[in-house]
Amino acid sequence: MIIGVPKEIKDNENRVALTPAGTRELAKRGHTVLVQTQAGLQSGFKDEEYLQAGASILPTAEEVFAQAEMIIKVKEPIQQEYSLIRPEHLVFTYFHFASYEPLTKAMIDSGAVCLAYETVELPDRSLPLLIPMSEVAGRMAIQEGAKYLEKPQKGRGVLLGGVPGVAPGKVLVLGGGIVGTQAAKMAAGLGAQVTILDVSLPRMRYLADVMPANVVTMYSNEYNIRRLIRDHDLIIGAILIPGAKAPKLITRDMLKDMRPGTVMVDVAIDQGGAFETSRPTTHANPIYIIDDVVHYCVANMPGAVPYTSTIALTNATLPYAIELAEKGWRQACKDNNALKLGLNVVHGKVVYQGVADAFHLPYTPAEEVL
Repeated sequence: MIIGVPKEIKDNENRVALTPAGTRELAKRGHTVLVQTQAGLQSGFKDEEYLQAGASILPTAEEVFAQAEMIIKVKEPIQQEYSLIRPEHLVFTYFHFASYEPLTKAMIDSGAVCLAYETVELPDRSLPLLIPMSEVAGRMAIQEGAKYLEKPQKGRGVLLGGVPGVAPGKVLVLGGGIVGTQAAKMAAGLGAQVTILDVSLPRMRYLADVMPANVVTMYSNEYNIRRLIRDHDLIIGAILIPGAKAPKLITRDMLKDMRPGTVMVDVAIDQGGAFETSRPTTHANPIYIIDDVVHYCVANMPGAVPYTSTIALTNATLPYAIELAEKGWRQACKDNNALKLGLNVVHGKVVYQGVADAFHLPYTPAEEVL
């Protein structure tokens, strides 16, 4: 198969979809890998490394898309890429369709096969291609939140870990999944007082067992959220419903109950956001303020640490990319139910229920296109 790796062009997206090591694994199996020049540069990988691994370097994205059968990306295609995607393409990337209707409609119109990293799902309901970036984003949420709690950044002026004689900051984590767990671990490591809210009692039992003493769990409901936001300094939105929009757990009217300078980091922004007042921001302009509450809603947080993120992502995606390249998308999805669940849009049909529901579009079961 001919595999194309274009340079990411979303604002401040520094990752690349494939490392030289991943390139070598595909090339030695007889596949052709086409990498756009300097696609890996911001992640620390030079064109020479890709050439040594067996790739061919092409000067433009147009040439990569024109020649490739499978396009491997990090982020969803943006508007200037829509016209490059053709019916014969398999596009393998993070799509997060349910958060952006124009993208969904553009991919329907393209006729391509769109296989989304974020909905590839194992029998235990885990999301193997979302986990590595969720781990990065969860840890970064505390790193960024701690920074924006500083007074020059318009925060409350709170040091999360406190000092002797001064109580540590308080962190509220909405969701006890991968993002929430990693965020809680980082916050706890800094010495903050951490509360994790979740609706799964088994998950809370697990977290109560593995977390240190400065982390407590509580059941997630509106009453508890309204009570806790009054005295917490940093709030992390870590909710995920695979392939569907995130629920709005913090509404606009709740902001008035927070102290000025409270920081909210919405890691769920890729799926529409867990806060009613959330809107996507960029690494260039990461925050905005509503009712004296600082909102950090960067939609590609791991892009700020591209060396770590690119290696972690390739570690997870490569086995699936190899399977798709070896068998073709249709046979691979027949053989591997996790990959079949990754199918979102196929030849103009929406084959993932959460995407169809988000925009009231006709739904076609994936079995019908296989």
